Amino acid sequence: MSEGTMQRRAQREQPERAKRLTRVLVCAAAVPVMLVATGCSSDSGPDDGGGDKAASASASASPSPTVQAAAYRTLPEACRALSKKTLEDLAPKAKSGKEGGSDDVASRASCSWSSLDNNGVKGSQFRWLNVSLLRFESDTTRGPGDKLAQEYYDKQVREIRATPGAKGLNAQAVTGTGDEATAVRYDLKKKEGTFKQQTVVVRVENVVVTLDYNGAGLAGDKTPDAAALLADAKKAAKEAVLSVTRANGPAAASGSPSAPASGRPSAPASKAPSASASGKS
Repeated sequence: MSEGTMQRRAQREQPERAKRLTRVLVCAAAVPVMLVATGCSSDSGPDDGGGDKAASASASASPSPTVQAAAYRTLPEACRALSKKTLEDLAPKAKSGKEGGSDDVASRASCSWSSLDNNGVKGSQFRWLNVSLLRFESDTTRGPGDKLAQEYYDKQVREIRATPGAKGLNAQAVTGTGDEATAVRYDLKKKEGTFKQQTVVVRVENVVVTLDYNGAGLAGDKTPDAAALLADAKKAAKEAVLSVTRANGPAAASGSPSAPASGRPSAPASKAPSASASGKS
């Protein structure tokens, strides 16, 4: 091969080598850039995920709403809420109490006694006694049990004062019984005679006690003394309240909640039996 030929060949190969070298340098320079980009991407991933987890954990750690536990957790047996002596005084001819229907006796209960002292042509004395107990549990949505009982107590008093056909109605506060108490008395005329109605409504903590007591002289017998009936009704109401505190033990009787608040709503209390005057025989 002549010298001229070799020179021309070398001249042709020199640009090709230059191009290959350029491509190698470009690729070499691109590798660190890719590594840097990959490294940045790897670092940012855990931070983003960790932030979401931290926010989720923070939301989960938020405290749940709580409410003060109700003082009283149960009710006494309604038909045993009054002593034998009290029943003999207020309803002497009653053989036994009639328990009201309830699907949860720890939340609502009632019992009634009917007494008819039949003296034939000389007339008869009728007495009807009823005690209703309604307990409210604390609820994170509706509020503390004693507040719910307060609302029901006010409603009961309003409804009794609005009894249709009531004559000579009088309402008065009663002291020394529960946290608050009201006595409402009135006359209610029926075909059998005039009934003297006494109703005492008491709230003690988260329980409302409603005691109804009425009397009438039938078949020409004399009408009973309303003041005496009211005194008996107040005494019986106070006794029923005492039975509530005793049913819940020493801690409840001293005014201390029997268990810490759980913050969980309980089943809504059922509507209490009506406490309106009935004059039933």
